[in-house]
Amino acid sequence: MANIATLLKEEITRLARKEIRSETEGFKKASAQYRTDIAALKRRVSALEKQISFLEKKTRKHAEVSVASDADTKFRFTVKGFKSLRQRLGLTAAEIGTLLDTSAPTIYNWEAGNSTPREPQLIKLVKLRGLGKREVATMLGNPAE
Repeated sequence: MANIATLLKEEITRLARKEIRSETEGFKKASAQYRTDIAALKRRVSALEKQISFLEKKTRKHAEVSVASDADTKFRFTVKGFKSLRQRLGLTAAEIGTLLDTSAPTIYNWEAGNSTPREPQLIKLVKLRGLGKREVATMLGNPAE
């Protein structure tokens, strides 16, 4: 009798293992596919991050305009020149204010001749003079037109 019980128990165990294996086989295949997809996505993200880093460096190089570092150098500011610069670049007062770290009302005051920019803004203005519309759009984060 013990022999039949043992055989029956072994047969049930074998069939249970076979059923479990067939049920989990699909999950194993899906899991392996997911791991492959995740690895591919990680490689893609890494490549894109490298590309972004490269483009940021390239943008910085083009955006930086060498300015004389002499403390004796005085930068000239004229209302007419500032207005024409803003029109040439096609910027709103808020956008040029963002580039110069000032507010839009301050820009309007400069254009009206009510006030003049301070030294840090003058240096940034000199840098802006050498840039084109696309470079400025890149600095603002807008897509180049």
